[in-house]
Amino acid sequence: MPKSRIRKKSDFTPPPDKKTAIKLDTRRWIAPFMLALFLIGLLWIVVYYVTNGDFPVESMGNWNIVVGFGFIAAGFGVSTQWK
Repeated sequence: MPKSRIRKKSDFTPPPDKKTAIKLDTRRWIAPFMLALFLIGLLWIVVYYVTNGDFPVESMGNWNIVVGFGFIAAGFGVSTQWK
């Protein structure tokens, strides 16, 4: 008599853990914060050029450009944490 086929049981996958679901929601602030840093840096540089160096910080001179690019670089740094 031929041997019957053995049915393979599907692998058990546990239900999603509530702690894991909460961890995924904690990173929702990263995208808005990243965009805010980009916009602050861009606005800083634009305001500096539009006001001919009188604003945002007149005593810093051309270093205002470095500050603006610093905000943009910080935005790129924050973007590495985005999933």
